[in-house]
Amino acid sequence: MDEKFAFALRKIALLGGINNYVAVSSRELGIALDMSQQSASKRILELLDEKYLIRDIGARRQRIKITETGVDELKKEYNEYRRIFELTNNVTLHGKIASGMGEGGYYITQKQYMDQFFNKLRFRPFEGTLNVKVAKEDLDRLEVIKSMPGYIIDGFEKDGRTFGRVIAYRAKIHNLDCAIVVPERSHYEDMLELVCKFHLRRTLSIGDGDNVEVVVDLSPLSSEDHVTGVP
Repeated sequence: MDEKFAFALRKIALLGGINNYVAVSSRELGIALDMSQQSASKRILELLDEKYLIRDIGARRQRIKITETGVDELKKEYNEYRRIFELTNNVTLHGKIASGMGEGGYYITQKQYMDQFFNKLRFRPFEGTLNVKVAKEDLDRLEVIKSMPGYIIDGFEKDGRTFGRVIAYRAKIHNLDCAIVVPERSHYEDMLELVCKFHLRRTLSIGDGDNVEVVVDLSPLSSEDHVTGVP
């Protein structure tokens, strides 16, 4: 997003424009943005054109509110600042073991996936995934992780069925090397899927409801290995 739009959205958000409409004139916005009333009016029109704002023109004053698209752009900026000031190369997520849909083994054991895991992560996963429901207080960290570069596991087609692309991140659970895998079309915002060359439940003697820590490695990747997060 253009920095001039990001700056304006931040100021409107500080006025309360994320959760509610805020009544603000072009002159008042110009003061907040340190620009003329005319320039502020033009900036509002630009933000409307970009679908970052919606506007309600009342009888007395205009009211503006940041759209979901605008909020998403602000979240991207927020995550980038967190990566700069708060997060190291290792990020710890806390959660509880949970049962999955039982489909992990079928997907992971596809040869096209297995070969890519070995080539990029240097291990062939045990069939199946370990599911970890991430604690609420760590969900923002998970969101940051998903925005970071990870290993591309390309999708493919087989027997008329499409297998989607996956982004993988190196990790450790109880000091065992593993990886978290994030399907490009994931339906879950609070669930981690882990793969490892070992059967993690048996190896670590863990089961549903047990508390675990997953340490995710966000060290820089080589240019041929990474993609900028999950769309």
